[in-house]
Amino acid sequence: MLALLLAYLIGSIPSAVWAGKLFHGIDVREHGSGNAGATNTIRVLGWATGIPVLLLDLAKGWFAASLPLYLHAAPQGSEQMTIAQIICGTAAILGHVFPAFAGFRGGKGVATTFGVLLALHPLLTVSCAGVFLAVLLLSGYVSLASMTAGVAFPVLLLTAFHTPSLTFRIFAIVIALALIITHKKNINRLLKGEEKKFIRKKKKD
Repeated sequence: MLALLLAYLIGSIPSAVWAGKLFHGIDVREHGSGNAGATNTIRVLGWATGIPVLLLDLAKGWFAASLPLYLHAAPQGSEQMTIAQIICGTAAILGHVFPAFAGFRGGKGVATTFGVLLALHPLLTVSCAGVFLAVLLLSGYVSLASMTAGVAFPVLLLTAFHTPSLTFRIFAIVIALALIITHKKNINRLLKGEEKKFIRKKKKD
């Protein structure tokens, strides 16, 4: 129970909100997309602020999902350990989306989710990061890249990577569905051609 509460509080650290107020005197939730996440931070405040926010959000998920290992909550490599890590990781993601330290208004949790998955299955997560970068470079849309990488996670897990944990397989599918649900507005904007590109291709003269 203590680990679960600690994981939520770690996830609740509103890095984007605090960085915006501390270094720029603004609340990033009142600008751009209105999300307290790394993408909106980079758009509104620039790379110098956005990259540390991204890394901290990722670290929140990784550390929270690693808590059961540090606390020896169960035998390492066991199904019980996997379940404990997933529960703590989920608590951190919920903390990011509904942060106790920022009025329960946070971001979408993509970077924090990546950190959780990195702690659970590093090689698979890095592979999905490659999918994310490929889609981002080809399309310019962070939202599309995030959803594609999210869907790729369970697909690759079930087809290319072996895991004996049924809980982890179910969690991978839930994560993919959750990413799609949290990006409903982005999907509508993509369909209407109104989604803003993160990477804009230079127009030829």
